[in-house]
Amino acid sequence: MKAAVLVFPGSNCDRDMAVALRQSGADVTMVWHKETSLPEGLDVVGVPGGFSYGDYLRCGAIAANSPITQALKVHVERGGYAFGICNGFQVLTEAGLLPGALLRNAGLKYICKTTPLTVATTDSAYTSTYTKGQVIGVPIAHHDGNFTADQSTLDMLDAEDRVAFRYADNPNGSSHDIAGILSANRRVLGMMPHPERAFEAAHGNEDGKGFFDALVSAVVPA
Repeated sequence: MKAAVLVFPGSNCDRDMAVALRQSGADVTMVWHKETSLPEGLDVVGVPGGFSYGDYLRCGAIAANSPITQALKVHVERGGYAFGICNGFQVLTEAGLLPGALLRNAGLKYICKTTPLTVATTDSAYTSTYTKGQVIGVPIAHHDGNFTADQSTLDMLDAEDRVAFRYADNPNGSSHDIAGILSANRRVLGMMPHPERAFEAAHGNEDGKGFFDALVSAVVPA
């Protein structure tokens, strides 16, 4: 599988994401935000966590209008896989590739801890190694992780089985306890928790490894 990890000024989990993908068997290329195209033959694009452009406006808003994000949109429109973690999830919503928005945490404080997630669906390339209802421990590290959408969008996500993960103990006020969602074609995923930070024993647990193993084994060329 060929993967690219986008790098914005302020990204701080790009290397973590690349390491997880490589150790799961992917061929990974790092792509700087000023590039106007993605590598040929690419299967999946990862948008990492961090503070793109310093989060000086809305989180992810400037990154969503960068040259490489326009190439990401083309990749997604032709059926390519893409996933965004934490700030990457914010970028995907700001770019219109996923519905909803990420607002300030309900408690108005930055949260950094391992939190329990419930696997809400296994019908995706990202979650197929888990079992539905399985509870896994995955770190969070965000100040603006409160997923919000209008009621019709929330109902649609539920009805179409597009909620990938829910918080077992909601830390930030997210609607319907949503921690991660899928696009209509199930090839784009955004989530606030960091599976790349729960990839190997040295991290304290390996519950995030299944996310990358599932992706690498399931993805077919777009």
